[in-house]
Amino acid sequence: MPLEIELCPGRKVGGDNPCFIIAEIGQNHQGDIEIAKEMIKMAKCCGADCAKFQKSELGNRFNKEALCRPYTSKNSWGKTYGEHKQYLEFSHDQYRELKKYADELGIFLTASGMDGMAVDFLHELDVPFFKVASADAGNFPYLVNTAKKGRPMVVSSGMQSMDTMRQVYKTLKQHNANFTFLQCTSAYPLDPEDVNLRVITEYQKEFPDIPIGYSGHETGISISIAAVALGAKVLERHVTLDKTWKGSDHGASLEPTELKELIRSIRLIERAMGSSLKQMLPCEKSCHDKLGKSVVAKVSIPKGTTLTLEMLTVKVAEPMGISGKDIYELVGKTVTKDLEEDQTILPDAVDEYGKKVKC
Repeated sequence: MPLEIELCPGRKVGGDNPCFIIAEIGQNHQGDIEIAKEMIKMAKCCGADCAKFQKSELGNRFNKEALCRPYTSKNSWGKTYGEHKQYLEFSHDQYRELKKYADELGIFLTASGMDGMAVDFLHELDVPFFKVASADAGNFPYLVNTAKKGRPMVVSSGMQSMDTMRQVYKTLKQHNANFTFLQCTSAYPLDPEDVNLRVITEYQKEFPDIPIGYSGHETGISISIAAVALGAKVLERHVTLDKTWKGSDHGASLEPTELKELIRSIRLIERAMGSSLKQMLPCEKSCHDKLGKSVVAKVSIPKGTTLTLEMLTVKVAEPMGISGKDIYELVGKTVTKDLEEDQTILPDAVDEYGKKVKC
């Protein structure tokens, strides 16, 4: 069973703990802190465990040429890529305000630190865990510096190979044992053929001592529910208040009704996963009492007869007797009383049977 880690204060993930659900607000707040607050509240009301943003210190994340390149997309909030990103970037004070608001609502808040300076700020902000975006999963200096801060880490693995993730695992284990991997494909929105949920089970085999999760960019909720059924212990999905809003992530995001239904379905699935022990349950007793099958005499059988299979059959019988599954146990044994055709065979009617087999 995967190792449990305490991802947030008082909230463990892995093992038999419920799936930890992250509502990825990202930059779907349109650069408006009031919309951001509304989305945090929405995530809380829908049952998510955590609301997550994306924090960048732009000069540390991009070089000057990248920030200055023209950005004419329909989703652009500025003439250059730098202007666009700056429009959507909250200040440190605004993050402090959002953190306070989330604390008051009783939902965890964190962010993907998109560069080292952003991680330093999030550490100062006292987020419960660091989220490592897929683009930084192979950024080993970043991973080492982030791990050394000692907070739990959730690492998305989009655009990476299994060999890279093995190296990530070894690197993080040297500095911080509290981390999880999320299967992820970095496409928005994501076609079902490219989801590759089977990677979840491969990660579980490859890294059996850490919890494994899923970060989804597909439309709808069915695939994410399936990920949890496969054992995902952390689930991250982008959320929005309106899929028609300007922005490249809205189309791959869940609106409030979808998020609420996703979480309801996940909690239902978790209940249904139940135990791996196969046995008749108390809730099945009434059905068993009505339809459970017993061994009955196919013909009249005189006392002292040695039973053969041809003398026996299996039926719903009144009263219930020896279970039909035990019919072969009766062959070769001697009956201790006369049995009529179609009569239930009770344990005390078969020599020594009652001592060996429970009905």
